[in-house]
Amino acid sequence: MRGFCEEEITVANHPQAAKRNRQRLRIQAHHRHYRTSMRTMIKRVRAALEARDVAQAGEALKAAIPSIDRGAQKNVLPRKRASRLIARLTTAVNALSGAQPAE
Repeated sequence: MRGFCEEEITVANHPQAAKRNRQRLRIQAHHRHYRTSMRTMIKRVRAALEARDVAQAGEALKAAIPSIDRGAQKNVLPRKRASRLIARLTTAVNALSGAQPAE
């Protein structure tokens, strides 16, 4: 099969397996956009944290949180992993800015 993938994949021996393989390739191609944009946002936050730039880290975090939530909504990553990632990035930005975590 050609189209979504550059290489020809012929693993399926049954029509249902071939259909599932086509669906898998289609879903992978759809998720690739969300996954790469989400990873880029996360990299921007981490780069600002390493540069110790509080303002840029805060702005990057504000842009990254909706992107991560959208990825969880679209089943690109598990919901709890998204929550954990947001919490860790927020904690890191707050520690950099010297703010106390809300209890």
